Amino acid sequence: MKPTGPAELLATWEAGLAQHDSGRSLLLHRAARPGAGTDALLSMPIGEREADLFALRRALFGERMQVRVECAECGEAMEFDLDATLFGTRTRTPGGPLRVEEDGWTIEFRLPTVADLAAAGAVPDPDGARRLLMARCTVSAVRDGEAVPPERLAALLPERVQRQLAETAASADPASDVTLNVACPECGEATPAELDITSYLWIELDTWARDLMLDVHLLATAYGWSEPEILALSPLRRRYYLELCADA
Repeated sequence: MKPTGPAELLATWEAGLAQHDSGRSLLLHRAARPGAGTDALLSMPIGEREADLFALRRALFGERMQVRVECAECGEAMEFDLDATLFGTRTRTPGGPLRVEEDGWTIEFRLPTVADLAAAGAVPDPDGARRLLMARCTVSAVRDGEAVPPERLAALLPERVQRQLAETAASADPASDVTLNVACPECGEATPAELDITSYLWIELDTWARDLMLDVHLLATAYGWSEPEILALSPLRRRYYLELCADA
């Protein structure tokens, strides 16, 4: 992936200040795939978007990720490094619907897309969000030979069948959910922690953007250069000029 330039990244950061998670995720995804249209990005399976964001993160900030997790059992703060190359691995998504046959049910469904997740995220009730996601992604549902409307599926499906649907989707799109099981060095208990690449990458981008704007301010004050002229400098040359300013 070709790294996005500093001016474009600053524009992404500025636009994302007024957005929440789904809006920021879309902005970051555009930075990862600058040639893709909004409709194409929204129609991608979740795992494909996550793979793009991990690739963008590696291109911008390298392969090392610092993570901090609190133990759910004793509250101990755990800090450690992760290798970003281990996450967001691209897999071939199914060419057609997935199929589950269990307890008299035959269900065909597609993987959730970015648009599906955004629609479900707009529903404040978790059960309502789950029902909406299931209805949107179901291609067909049959129970004992009779068709069942997708919008009624969540209320009628046994828990065992719902679990099988979730496992089938996770197996087909493993990059859609990155959950770490972190063993606490104090009490030994394992704490599950979701690695949300959108939130992680946004925090890094926010820190980077604010540092860069300070650099622009200092160099513009010292040399009278414009923002585009300063952003056109390589990071190494920009840092060298800043050191000269400090020594003056």
